[in-house]
Amino acid sequence: MTNHRIALIPGDGIGTEVLPAARRVLDAVAARHGLAFSYDEFDWSCARYLREGAMMPDDGLDQLRNHDAILLGAVGYPGVPDHVSLWGLLIPIRRGFRQYVNLRPIRVFEGVQSPLRTAEPDEVDFVVVRENVEGEYSEIGGRMNRGFPDEMAVQEAVFTRAGVNRVLDYAFGLAARRGGRLTSATKSNGIVHTMPFWDELVNERAQLHPHVSWDQEHIDALAAKFVLDPARYDVVVGSNLFGDILSDLAAAVAGSIGIAPAANLNPEREFPSMFEPVHGSAPDIAGRGIANPLGAIWSAAMMLDHLGHPAAATDITDAIAAVLAETSVRTPDLGGSAGTSEFTEKLLELL
Repeated sequence: MTNHRIALIPGDGIGTEVLPAARRVLDAVAARHGLAFSYDEFDWSCARYLREGAMMPDDGLDQLRNHDAILLGAVGYPGVPDHVSLWGLLIPIRRGFRQYVNLRPIRVFEGVQSPLRTAEPDEVDFVVVRENVEGEYSEIGGRMNRGFPDEMAVQEAVFTRAGVNRVLDYAFGLAARRGGRLTSATKSNGIVHTMPFWDELVNERAQLHPHVSWDQEHIDALAAKFVLDPARYDVVVGSNLFGDILSDLAAAVAGSIGIAPAANLNPEREFPSMFEPVHGSAPDIAGRGIANPLGAIWSAAMMLDHLGHPAAATDITDAIAAVLAETSVRTPDLGGSAGTSEFTEKLLELL
């Protein structure tokens, strides 16, 4: 029996509804694969911020450090500015634990209608690799002359050779294990310093991966091609901002952002990695029991794969594919009327 200690952070909104579903699926697949999970749950959230003035305690990272992985529900709630919730919880975890790869798989499943006529099931299957700890989302900058006509804000983008190289090496390595194709998102025709630097490093790292074919696309053209021909892509790598935007666009191409998972990885495994659905806290439907749990469940499968249990992860993704292809049970975002619990029960039956 292999035991794993998992930190659960349900967070806000529908995060508290979809994380229990993911836990049920994890426990079901564990019995089949000789695994056992122990869970420690943390109430870190916008509710905690409103109650205590902080999203998590000062020693939050120390409380998480000895876990094998972190499973997060969602963060964000009306009344708490998004930059407060993000910089109070997610970004400190990502940066404190060197989770420099944000991995977002995109797949059109049979039984899910993409808004694109050309996006056929099993033809659209690619991964966005997003640099996760530097780039455009830096802490460097500030505001001056607040309240005056000449008020200004400065935000600095930070691209380091070490930071870019490590995410590029991960992306090239992933492409080598998949279809052997990589696309780099850039904007070096308009952003005069950071993007030419990015392009130079892509070219350098490509020489170390001669079996991977690669190209680069300007971000605006790439966004259009995601819509016009998403099946052409295998692995797409981008900066923090570009990867963030592209992966949400790609999730919409796949038919529902409620399905999309994400992994925040520390590939060296010096620190725990964190897994979370992309959909956010969705306060408009929170508490109604109708949230789609697949994003959280697929994120749990990614966690299993990262922990060294690919067969268990495949069992879960196969069950996801089966519940969508073989049944009519759907949550409202997929055009059905099933609640979170009913949908989870059906997936567990197939699992």
